[in-house]
Amino acid sequence: MTVVVVGAGLAGVRVAEELRRAGYDGGLVLVGAESTPPYDRPPLSKEVLRGTRSLADIRLRDDAFFADHDITLRLGSAVTAVEPRRKHILLADGDTLRYDRLVVATGLRARALPGGESLPGVHTLRSLDDCLALRQGLDEAGAALVVGAGFIGCEVAASLRELGLTVHLVEPQPTPLAGALGERLGELVARWHRKAGVDLRCGTGVAELVRSGRKLRATLTDGADIDSDVVVVGIGSVPESDWLAGSGIEVGDGVLCDERGRTTVADVWAVGDVAAWLGPDGRHRRVEHWTNAGEQARVVARDMLGMPCGEEFLPYVWSDQFGLKLQVFGEVVPDADVTVEEDDGRRFLATCVAEGRLVAVVAAGMAGKAARLRRRVGQPAG
Repeated sequence: MTVVVVGAGLAGVRVAEELRRAGYDGGLVLVGAESTPPYDRPPLSKEVLRGTRSLADIRLRDDAFFADHDITLRLGSAVTAVEPRRKHILLADGDTLRYDRLVVATGLRARALPGGESLPGVHTLRSLDDCLALRQGLDEAGAALVVGAGFIGCEVAASLRELGLTVHLVEPQPTPLAGALGERLGELVARWHRKAGVDLRCGTGVAELVRSGRKLRATLTDGADIDSDVVVVGIGSVPESDWLAGSGIEVGDGVLCDERGRTTVADVWAVGDVAAWLGPDGRHRRVEHWTNAGEQARVVARDMLGMPCGEEFLPYVWSDQFGLKLQVFGEVVPDADVTVEEDDGRRFLATCVAEGRLVAVVAAGMAGKAARLRRRVGQPAG
């Protein structure tokens, strides 16, 4: 049997690891569109952007690991189509690969800012190449505009501010991370940025972006103008699933899967950011979190081999900003009752309750207390 994993990011590598760990000794091919060996993405917006870590520091596994585990790497090989009836995938260079089992782990691509796609000095941050291009663009930059205050936008803004740039951070929602944390906790994150000197502008977006001489000029929806040397766009991502068109593999907001990662076509699974797994509520949902990719990979590998998949896992995401680690255990649902248990003006600890149950613990700089509380997530509150 040959297993082909399309996508050589964290989710794809973890599937390969879990298959070998579970005792699978057949053919195993990891196909990646980038020519760079598999690497970890979270440091791109932080240490790599600031120049304190290199590619060697963020590699997921070295060459010896793949050789020792008999994992074939096909890097620089974008997949353009899949033919499930023949069990073939087609590569951009014209080659085909046959599989017995296929795993879709192609991740996401960054969403571009309309009108800014072709402007010099406008960047997104998804890949190592994106990060290196942005770093090069900072060489003579004094001011940066970051569009979008989600996790990537907040981390980039923090990193650029630590590098000494004047930073403008624009977000249409009322606070940073409002979608992930809600407005009350988002305002606690906003304090970090304001205290660090970030020009944070919430409740407004970019209406127009043009190049004016050597500067980029953004006109905001509230009528204000911001001039900068570089613009970083962090307004979300879209699943890399176009190559599945015509395959019969059903796609919505991501590749639709059951609760074990099985797609609508036999012998094809999907995992990681591109995958929309069926939840207990009967709805499909993508989870763009680092830990989720690893947990899903274990389930997929074991399901593929006909093994028990183990217990359900607790969602977890973290973010590093201004020397603080923000941690979220569980999910801050929109109707949650949020209680800030501790707050010293910088560090905080909060609990979120919905329908009588503790659904999330959110902490910054209080890892020990958060770790103790996380055991209660999912249990009755009180």
